[in-house]
Amino acid sequence: MYQKAMGRSFEQLPAAVRRFHTLTGSCELHGWVDTDAPSTRAARLLARCLGTPLQATSGPIRFELRAAPEAETWTRHFPNQTMSSRMHLDARQVIEQLGAARLVFDLCTADGTLVMRLKGVRFMRIHCPRWLLPSVVAEESGDGEQLHFRVHASLPIVGTVASYRGHLKVTDKEPQ
Repeated sequence: MYQKAMGRSFEQLPAAVRRFHTLTGSCELHGWVDTDAPSTRAARLLARCLGTPLQATSGPIRFELRAAPEAETWTRHFPNQTMSSRMHLDARQVIEQLGAARLVFDLCTADGTLVMRLKGVRFMRIHCPRWLLPSVVAEESGDGEQLHFRVHASLPIVGTVASYRGHLKVTDKEPQ
């Protein structure tokens, strides 16, 4: 799915990132994650609606991937919480359904990093105007067999809603 969205620029990504995004079927990956708590009460309420981490933690992560050519389900088992989202391809954009939000991303590369650029949001089926879009950092890089990820989402006045970073081990011989 990511390869279709990115076209030829997919080949510029590190091997671990390419391997991750070409896995098919059901896979389980393991790694480490650090999460931050939402920064305000309003951010915490929004995080509950999305299913994103509610507490600051540091520990092992178990990642379940169900991947088909046109859709993927990602289930992230954080130390104190599980978060699941479903993604599909629409033209060359990746659409992620995360709790009550539908997020639209363009994918690109920057200095060997996969960058997901937020282009639109629907929250509880209501279109979010461009001027109110959250600030989102969603990046993946690679080093050997490790896929490194960093996610940070915040809104003006509301503050940080979700923030986590870590890595997953991605080998050539992941179960299919």
